[in-house]
Parts: sequence; C-alpha cells; structure tokens
Amino acid sequence: MAAREQMAGCERVLAALRGRDVDRLPLITPTSVATVESMTATGVFFPEAHTDPYKMAALAATGHEILGFDTVAPYFSILLEAATLGCTVDWNPVDAMPAIKKNPLQKWEEWRLPPNFLDRQPIKALLTAISLLKKRYGHRVAVVGKVIGPWTLAYHLCGVQNFLLGLVLEPEAVRDLLGRLVAVPLLLAAAEVEAGADVLTWADHATGDLVSATAYREFLLPLHQRAVKALPADVPVILHTCGRVTDRLGYFTQTGFTAFHFDSRNPPAELLILANGRLTLVGGINNPQTLLNGRVAEVKVEVERLLKAGIRLVAPECAVPLRTPNQNLKAVVQAVRDFSRRQR
Repeated sequence: MAAREQMAGCERVLAALRGRDVDRLPLITPTSVATVESMTATGVFFPEAHTDPYKMAALAATGHEILGFDTVAPYFSILLEAATLGCTVDWNPVDAMPAIKKNPLQKWEEWRLPPNFLDRQPIKALLTAISLLKKRYGHRVAVVGKVIGPWTLAYHLCGVQNFLLGLVLEPEAVRDLLGRLVAVPLLLAAAEVEAGADVLTWADHATGDLVSATAYREFLLPLHQRAVKALPADVPVILHTCGRVTDRLGYFTQTGFTAFHFDSRNPPAELLILANGRLTLVGGINNPQTLLNGRVAEVKVEVERLLKAGIRLVAPECAVPLRTPNQNLKAVVQAVRDFSRRQR
C-alpha cells in the first residue's frame, strides 16, 4: 500500500472489491449504518427517512459525514420493493425497522411486474436519494445501492411459511414465481446505477437457518447466475445473505457476484478457504454483541481479529441496530485506519 492516502473513497472501495491494490483498506458499509444518534444529530428520523428522498439522502450521508466511512447507503430496510408491490408495511417508530403486516400474494401464478414500478413510491424516493448523494459526493464517496433478490421478495409477498412450504409441495410453482420475481431487482439495479450508484448490494436471504444448500443450488443459483450476466458489468455487486452459509459458499462462488457480505456466525478463516479468491469477503462484525452492546475497546479487538484473519473489507454484518452507539461505529473506522497505517 502507498505511504499516503492517494485514492478517493469511491476509487478505493471499487478497487478493493475487485481485489486490486489500495492506498489503505476501505471503510465500507454494504447495508445501513443509520442510528438514532445520527438521526438526532441531523434532525432526520425514521419513519420519514424511508420514503422522503431528501431525508433519506441526509440520513445516509451521516455514514460518511459523522461516522467516517468511505460509503453512503440510503436504503435502510429491506422492504421498499415489498411496499411498492402491495405488501402492507408498518413503517414503525424512530427506533425500529419496518415490518410487513400483510402479505398480498395469494395466487402465485398471477403475479406480474407492474409496468410503473419505478415510478411508484418509495422506489422513486430511493432513486432520487441516490442521485442526490452522487451529485453531492462525486468520486469522494461510494454510493451503495441495494436491491432485494427474488428469494426474499417471495418471503415478503407470499409469507415465509407459505413460501417454504411451497418448496416441498409445489416446487415448479416456486421455480416459476422466482423466475418472474427476478425481474424486480434487475430493473431496480439498472435504475439505481443510472441514478448514480457505484456499488450494488443484492440481498437474498436463502440462509442456512431456513433452507438447505441443495435448495439454494436447485432454485436460486441459476437465477443468480442469470442475474449477474444481466447486471451492469462495470458495477461491483455484493451478495448479502444472513446466517450460516459455509455449506453453500461454494455455490456462491459460482454466481459471478463480485463479493459476499457475511454474518459473524461464519468463521472468517473457513470462508476465505471456501471463497478461494473467487469472491471478495466483506463484513463479519457482530452487530448485537459487539456494536450494540460492546465497548469501544471490544469493537477494536474484533476488527483487528477479522483483519488479521485476512478480511480486507471489514464491516458490520448487516444493517446495524438503531440504538448502536456512534462511538462504536467510529471505532470500526479508527481500527481499520490504524491497521492500515501499521501495514505500510
């Protein structure tokens, strides 16, 4: 690495995701780092920040302006597409993420992508927020867009239990539905890149806590491979799946995604072996134990552990709990910077 910081934040993030040399390790957040403390500092709060583009952009900017990351991520939840597609969503108060109250899809075979999907709120708000952030930061900071993949969309539209039951009882109906749902993230991804997103997170929760690796291979792997071929080739795409995934990481390496954002329940050394250089690994800081409830010293110890294990892009494992102290997120930034300096 170079002796001084010579790269803009966006350049640094893009290079590291592609496995190239950087002046220092990047400070990346593939998912939300919005906190109540940051909301209080800016006067921008949930739930309005989920659907108002200007408030969305202002709150996302705190990831860089207050916390010091090289990225800003304006999509805070995982329900913007769901709300746009007819799910009844409780947007909840300041200190809680939105939740689905009613799943609308009863007859799976009838679902079709609405022709005006991109013009509907809150999707339109997200695209405007990305554009505002790109205009503000240019190459100084990487703007991270996010889309929800077909597996998670099926959870939202059908209900988790109904969808998982369908895997067993109606596998062909599930396959057909997923094949139609993949149009949603593909359309939104293209629109986010056009609006100014430098990086995309593709969230698809086919986790080991709910489904087998075989189910991922049979139902979702072909769709992920197809999606990667259709996504903009010059934009890195980070696959995000919560939970334990060591039994399916080998399949993830076959998708063509640039990187994988991993949960702290996965041993980083094992993930690195399984990834075998075919996926850049991002993440692994424990959110509830370390970031929400830990002390600054404990945060720095965990960051050091991940860096020494070989993880170059250390980040929170998922959207951070909203009551996370900002000092703990700043400690992530400082620990990565300190480690980078020692490696020069």
